[in-house]
Amino acid sequence: MSFHDSILQASSKHPKPAGNAFQYGTAGYDSNLLDSVVFRVGLLATLRSRKLGGQTIGVMITASHNPPEDNGVKLVDPMGEMLEASWEIHATRLANAGSDQALLEEYDQLTNNLKIKSETPARVIFARDTRASGPPLVAALVDALEATSTEYTDFKLLTTPQLHYLVRCINTKGSKQEYGEASEKGYYEKLGAAFAKAMQGRKANGSVTVDCANGVGGGKLRELVKYLPNPAEGGVEIKIVNDQIEKPEKLNHQCGADFVKTQQRSPPSSQAGQLARSASLDGDADRIVFYFVDSDNTFRLLDGDKIATLAASFIGELSKVAGLSDKLQVGVVQTAYANGSSTAYVTKSLNLPVVCTPTGVKYLHHAATKFDVGVYFEANGHGTVIFSSSALKTLATHDPQSPAQSAALDNLRALSELINQTVGDALSDLLLVEVILAHKSWGPKEWDSTYSDLPNRLVRVEVPDRNKFKAVDAERRLEEPQGVQEQIDALVGKYKQGRSFARASGTEDAVRVYAEASTRSEADDLAQKVASIVRQGGQ
Repeated sequence: MSFHDSILQASSKHPKPAGNAFQYGTAGYDSNLLDSVVFRVGLLATLRSRKLGGQTIGVMITASHNPPEDNGVKLVDPMGEMLEASWEIHATRLANAGSDQALLEEYDQLTNNLKIKSETPARVIFARDTRASGPPLVAALVDALEATSTEYTDFKLLTTPQLHYLVRCINTKGSKQEYGEASEKGYYEKLGAAFAKAMQGRKANGSVTVDCANGVGGGKLRELVKYLPNPAEGGVEIKIVNDQIEKPEKLNHQCGADFVKTQQRSPPSSQAGQLARSASLDGDADRIVFYFVDSDNTFRLLDGDKIATLAASFIGELSKVAGLSDKLQVGVVQTAYANGSSTAYVTKSLNLPVVCTPTGVKYLHHAATKFDVGVYFEANGHGTVIFSSSALKTLATHDPQSPAQSAALDNLRALSELINQTVGDALSDLLLVEVILAHKSWGPKEWDSTYSDLPNRLVRVEVPDRNKFKAVDAERRLEEPQGVQEQIDALVGKYKQGRSFARASGTEDAVRVYAEASTRSEADDLAQKVASIVRQGGQ
């Protein structure tokens, strides 16, 4: 049977639901709508692999922090990075083809336009999170892979970052860039060995309680702990809560990183006492936030901005002590949503450069690669640290001139192994933070005191057409509608430490307004007044 016949036959089992439009990059959809989407993403994965000469492509079925009834799917490129941006439109077009025949025509057009040879081998690996809709969506994916004679491996339940890790390991095996053993066990062994090395001579300050959002991260963290030194051996006590993966309906319910970030409180199930370190993962464990309750019972969030500044300060300090400050440029990448106080702390206290990009991990990740060591975290806790190939070579070849330089160099090398450089990884980032706090002999209160966030407010404004709003300057200013930005500028100037911007949502007819100022009441007032300007401009 030809590719054409097998694709048509397989596609007939996965018809596109009428009246629905899909866009690649959306956080998630009702899982009942996704059967055809996952099938078609499977077709794209085979095309991507063949276009790249048979390199392995990853497919992850997850909707991250969304409720359990939602699901989603995304592709992972050969080095473990997100799908190349220029291919997102191909995914969207395939997903929205109105019939089996229209789908085949889109597939053929892509094959011809991209000069893809059907005889080139295609290789795909895939995994899913714990959602009940995962297995039937995997079946749709497999139908696409088999229809296109694609070699595939099902890794069953994994965190999203674990799949990214595996893709990179498979594609770099036997090369100078070999990343690690291409197995789940290899992932644990790599992180465990690096953590033990980085913690040598240090002691954790108490335990850390980790809320796993009742998602796939719970079981994977329990497995990772087996590869870590215990507290008596220089490790850290990790108390795991909300890991009921056998109850998919509990996923992200009253728990998880998004709950903590948006509700500004601990999960109701949290048992952590005052000043005790706590952290929350999201549903697929690619983001993490920390928090604690102060001695006066005030909830204190340590979000992605705080993680980024902690990592940047530590790596910057190690570089200086190792005698590498002139060879390693450490930089921080943020979006407009980063609190102004964090930006000021990095530039004025740490004396490190900051680059601002549009919202979206793909923009942050790309900008981070421009530094020798690039640190990026979104405020929601998704981020990582990227060491360039030249930085890794410097770490490998540098000749330390003193015991202090040697120790700092060893720690930098350990961090480059501990950090999952393919994508934000909650488990890797958890260990990174624990290492840094142990080296600094800090608890969460000392970490929190590095700077104080400016009071801020985020407001959602519904508009008839979000496409009327065109942002420039890393989404910090509006180019259209004309005159709106000038009104915002005039308003912001009236508030002490005022800052505000508006950006259109990527998925709905709404504009999000962010505002910060020196006091809570001023931040709230500024946000509401800018929202009013946006509302009028959108008419």
